[in-house]
Amino acid sequence: MAAKPPAGDPVQDAPEVAAPQHAAAGLPAIGHTLRIAQRQMGVRRTALTLLKVNQKDGFDCPGCAWPESDKRHKAEFCENGAKAVAEEATLRRVTPDFFAAHPVADLATRSGYWLGQQGRLTQPMYLPEGAESYEPVTWERAFDIIAEELASLASPDEAVFYTSGRTSNEAAFLYQLFAREFGTNNLPDCSNMCHESSGSALTETLGVGKGSVLLDDLHQADLIIVAGQNPGTNHPRMLSALERAKAGGAKIISINPLPEAGLERFKNPQTPRGLVGAGTALTDLFLQIRLGGDQALFRALNRLILEAAETTPGAVDEEFIREHTHGFEEFATAARAADWDETLRATGLERAEIDRALRMVLASKRTIVCWAMGLTQHKHSVPTIREVVNFLLLRGNVGRPGAGVCPVRGHSNVQGDRTMGIFERPAPAFLDALEREFGFAPPREHGLDVVRAIGALRDGHAKVFFAMGGNFVAASPDTEVTEAAMRRARLTVHVSTKLNRSHVITGARALILPTLGRTERDLQGGGEQFVTVEDSMGMVHASRGRLAPASPGLLSEPAIVSRLARRVLGAESRTPWEEFEKDYGTIRDRIAAVIPGFEDFNARVSRPGGFALPHAPRDSRSFPTATGKANFTAAPIEYPRVPEGRLLLQTLRSHDQYNTTIYGLDDRYRGIKNGRRVVLVHPEDARELGLADGSYANLVSEWTDGSERRAPGFRIVHYPTARGCAASYYPETNVLVPLDATADTSNTPASKSVVVRLEPSDPR
Repeated sequence: MAAKPPAGDPVQDAPEVAAPQHAAAGLPAIGHTLRIAQRQMGVRRTALTLLKVNQKDGFDCPGCAWPESDKRHKAEFCENGAKAVAEEATLRRVTPDFFAAHPVADLATRSGYWLGQQGRLTQPMYLPEGAESYEPVTWERAFDIIAEELASLASPDEAVFYTSGRTSNEAAFLYQLFAREFGTNNLPDCSNMCHESSGSALTETLGVGKGSVLLDDLHQADLIIVAGQNPGTNHPRMLSALERAKAGGAKIISINPLPEAGLERFKNPQTPRGLVGAGTALTDLFLQIRLGGDQALFRALNRLILEAAETTPGAVDEEFIREHTHGFEEFATAARAADWDETLRATGLERAEIDRALRMVLASKRTIVCWAMGLTQHKHSVPTIREVVNFLLLRGNVGRPGAGVCPVRGHSNVQGDRTMGIFERPAPAFLDALEREFGFAPPREHGLDVVRAIGALRDGHAKVFFAMGGNFVAASPDTEVTEAAMRRARLTVHVSTKLNRSHVITGARALILPTLGRTERDLQGGGEQFVTVEDSMGMVHASRGRLAPASPGLLSEPAIVSRLARRVLGAESRTPWEEFEKDYGTIRDRIAAVIPGFEDFNARVSRPGGFALPHAPRDSRSFPTATGKANFTAAPIEYPRVPEGRLLLQTLRSHDQYNTTIYGLDDRYRGIKNGRRVVLVHPEDARELGLADGSYANLVSEWTDGSERRAPGFRIVHYPTARGCAASYYPETNVLVPLDATADTSNTPASKSVVVRLEPSDPR
């Protein structure tokens, strides 16, 4: 069992367990939202703040990246979005007195939940080498410390500049500009750990590494396939779009190892039917797939579509394939060779279930496939997503209203950050544009992604780590290796709004730089500023905070980057950093000059609701790939093989969680209360392994190189997951994923296919 937590930190391995729920949202969601918000903000602040979330004249939710429609409800937020807002707009404060009372050694024993609950950071804090506690420091001294360390590096490539998804377009553009003017492409970001597999697969096959649909496309679809995604917890406002699609006659297929309440039934809290009625049944067909079996499923469907075309005109869109695609024959040969025994073994499904899915596919003229981490975090994730693209191309479901690819991004503006140039492998055209606009020669050698950055820190090749937002230590795989790597750095710097685990796993020296949140007014020399974000569907819009800053000691992210750049680059830089800090409109003018699709940026974003970025496959059925067409692909079928007596584990979020931020210790829809150290196991699997419900086990991951990783003290919960599969929350189980266990091509951690044995342990 896990060690007893420090005083004030709640126990997380002894939860109350009830049956999972079969509907999401409704009155309970409203009640929970208001309780959380009022506890953090108070009644009046709650009302004033939540009514501005996702409004055209308000601020973008700091939670997920789901888009808004043009017509918006007055309460345009979900339960988890309200929790994110409440924790940012909280009245709780972390002052220098807090750090004086809590040495780093004490903070390192605390849970991520406890750290996050302490409140907003108020002024820069510095941990000198050999010191036990953080101490207050001026902004000027903080920038001097960073400049000193950067100047002492043997090469700019000894610095790593990480970015979280919540960073605005303006801050992200300045951040990558500073890093490249400093001389490195070491710009890893949270995309490396989530949708990098999507970007890799879509860039190769369609030419654009983003989704091809807009929100209205979901409303027009005949069939929506939701694969490896839990909208009810991770993107709750998506349920409203699915409900509207159902009202228009759409069918929904859910593909997931776990039954998810939100996809079963949605009780929309914005409608009377959702508040007091039965709500809307969303899923028409639930395919409870075995972890990692999605490639085999879509390959089987593609085989069946090709066979249907022999007798059913229109089953395959021959005109689209002829005019717009490349590689069909090689793909078709591989698809026709799909083996049924292997398909059923890989998916855990029955043939009749797949045949039913086929009938729904053939009845649809407009099909969308949505997916998230359940598809992107396997060794074979990139070929899996390529197979999804094959499936859509086969029936012409790209570049057609109501059809297309829909990778659902997690963090707000994670997609915008990539658009702004936060990428360790920048395109030559982007670097050429930077050079023309700013008059310096950007580095051309590819930089480090997240996994490689950790390796560089571990091996002493990187010495300074700077994070713009996020919780890098908790989000990364191989927790012990990551923490040891961070401790080898000479300096770690985190730009943050709240305390998190990354602040207490430090280099020889460390800085915490507190920043404004989305909810707060941003006053600069040029007056009140706004920033912009890009949602999961390529819509760009403004975000304007309304609250007074949590402390007068805060700086905005653009101001932090601008001042740091002036201090580090000095008079030799021709970039107008001081001008950028005073007036964000000048940043947007430069974005417009560098990045296609942002022409006349300031004028277009001033329109309520913003604007859509161009997307060639969607807009004109043109494909900027190496062949000039959409590419069919053929790859061997892959799926995890699990030895006897072992289970295949996926990491996942609880409902009281967003990424590594833990809002509470409940997972209401799965029936878990007051605890997080649980592992969900099918009752039959548990009985075969001799694991009673309520007993305890250590999770031990096993890897093909013979290595093991261990996570102790998890309560067994009998749960209706797919046979042979198990599930447990991250970041607690990130320790089980080795640094080199990654997806081919994308290098994304393979956190959804971890072979584990469960060793019974003593709950005492």
